[in-house]
Amino acid sequence: MAERTIWLAGGCFWGCQKYFDLQKDVLRTQVGYANGPMENPSYEQVKAHAGHAETVRVTYDADALPLEKLLEAYFKVIDPVSVNRQGEDEGVQYRTGIYYQDPADRAVAEAALSALAKGYDRPLAVELLPLQNFYAAEEYHQKYLEKHPDGYCHIHF
Repeated sequence: MAERTIWLAGGCFWGCQKYFDLQKDVLRTQVGYANGPMENPSYEQVKAHAGHAETVRVTYDADALPLEKLLEAYFKVIDPVSVNRQGEDEGVQYRTGIYYQDPADRAVAEAALSALAKGYDRPLAVELLPLQNFYAAEEYHQKYLEKHPDGYCHIHF
């Protein structure tokens, strides 16, 4: 098994986490705040537009689920041309992004985004950046939709 990790921002992290948890060969997920200017932000700070993206750390078995396939799944639940908005959620924290640590993941993501862009007549708004930082969200956000099955989600399961 080749355990790999990628960080994906796709709007509200509650639904994104549940979605990735349902994907075969995803080993574990964690919600948090990525690529923002301050250390260890609180949800309230992120909600007040501190600059972080609500993000899911996705650890997966790359032998069974190549990054290309994981990104195809990700693209199914985001609006890739929407800037700082997914569903009813609006703000910089709801931007879309692919954040990586391994430079090889950048090349895979670039190819996937290039293929995706061919289906749109507007530029994609999905960031592709090295992971600068990631801070785990508060415990009450982890697996939120498992704890609150009727909670709001922009993804329709």
